[in-house]
Amino acid sequence: MKIGPYTLHAIETGSFGLDGGAMFGVVPRNLWSRTNPPDEKNRIRMSARALLAVSEDRKVLVDVGNGTKYSDKLRSIYKFDNSQHDLLSSLSRHGIAPGDITDVILTHLHFDHAGGSTILVDGTPAPTFPSARYYVQKDHWHAAQNPTERDRASFFPHDFAPLMDHGQLELIDGEGEILPGISVRLMHGHTTALQCPIVHDNADTLFYCADLMPTTSHIPVPWIMAYDLRPLQTLEEKKRLLPEAAEEGWTLFFEHDPVTPAATVGQSDKGFVLGDPVDLEGGS
Repeated sequence: MKIGPYTLHAIETGSFGLDGGAMFGVVPRNLWSRTNPPDEKNRIRMSARALLAVSEDRKVLVDVGNGTKYSDKLRSIYKFDNSQHDLLSSLSRHGIAPGDITDVILTHLHFDHAGGSTILVDGTPAPTFPSARYYVQKDHWHAAQNPTERDRASFFPHDFAPLMDHGQLELIDGEGEILPGISVRLMHGHTTALQCPIVHDNADTLFYCADLMPTTSHIPVPWIMAYDLRPLQTLEEKKRLLPEAAEEGWTLFFEHDPVTPAATVGQSDKGFVLGDPVDLEGGS
């Protein structure tokens, strides 16, 4: 898929599992389990999918998956699996080395979105992409430095502190265009100042859903994660976004859906529904 100067690719970085009840909040298990069958520990399978946008002069990543720095204990808890895909091997299939990435837009700093930002070099975390600028919302950065008891377990400082230490972090203050043809829209329901990138030109728009709608199952307005700090705000954010996306024919990019990387959204008498899948060139 090409939008403006960018050719877009879905980059698979591995899979993991989270509790199905937490992923769907007040939605009963007998509903969400029809499309998201849980394992023996009630975990549903989730992708950790990044977006790669390539132009003549930029190679941009949106989010970077879980990375590989986790312990055996965390691997067991979250069912991390990089056996089929990991971030660097998927990029390599497109002929891209870590030093080629120019920009990394992090929607937020939870481990399943920012974990691949750093790797261990002689046992010390360092930026995975040595030539890149990493973009995070200023308000979210401050929230990650002082997390609440409710979301502290989602932040691993070794995923993002080295970005500041190495002078590669750029803190963004608010909405708007941060790279040519790529703007961000802020959402505060899931976490403070989550930024959803929008790749756009005069004809087409791709909206990166991040954890506003992590899977296609989260398209119905009331299907909201229990992980969200402000679920009623998520509800309002979805009610504002979905009519716009449906009316204008946006492509929605689903970071955690185990099957569908991108699709349109439609409306029925029952509300908003999954539309047609959209093929992103060379998904890996």
